[in-house]
Amino acid sequence: MWAIIKKEVKSYFLSPIGYIFVGLFLAMCSVFFYLDVAYYGSLQFENMFYSVATVLTFITPILTMRMFAEERKVGTEQLLYTSPRSITSIVLGKFIANILVIIITEIGTLFYLGILYFFGKPHIQTVLVTLFGFLILSMVYISFGMFASSLTENQIIAGVLTMAFFIITWFLPNINEIFAPFSFINMFNKFPSGLIAIEEIVTLVTFTIFFIILTIIVLQRRKSVK
Repeated sequence: MWAIIKKEVKSYFLSPIGYIFVGLFLAMCSVFFYLDVAYYGSLQFENMFYSVATVLTFITPILTMRMFAEERKVGTEQLLYTSPRSITSIVLGKFIANILVIIITEIGTLFYLGILYFFGKPHIQTVLVTLFGFLILSMVYISFGMFASSLTENQIIAGVLTMAFFIITWFLPNINEIFAPFSFINMFNKFPSGLIAIEEIVTLVTFTIFFIILTIIVLQRRKSVK
């Protein structure tokens, strides 16, 4: 699995994809950080993550849409199926590689935390909880994006499907409270307040595992008909 992780991480940063994702993410962080500090006068690092979490919906497909769709399009999918590695290890390897990119991006946001230390004293516990919650939210986004990518050979379709799904989840609680567990962005919003929301963590992790399993099932079925 380590070989897959290493290969995937290298592929992101030996191509523009990783830099585009990190660049867009930090650019949006800069915008929201400026608004929070200069316009609203807030010195709380975690405040910008309320807005940045929404942006994640639109930039996650940059990472995920190629994960399996590209393999099918260029004809290297068969190499995955004939590889001595299991489908599960391939899926988990690609998933972990994407999470490592997210972690690298989160580390980049600590630059803003450093700036805030010149003006005040951010609450470190809240900062850590926020970063942890954002990582858990990213896991759900990555896992679904990976699942969407496994369904098609068209990267654009995979990307649009991923964005559409998460946009829909924003509005589900407005339809009926029964859909509240599907609003991932609302679950994340508890973390920037410094709360370790156990129920939300369990729900987000459960959905992550669910989408990973769906991806494995899709690839296993495709392998069986090859």
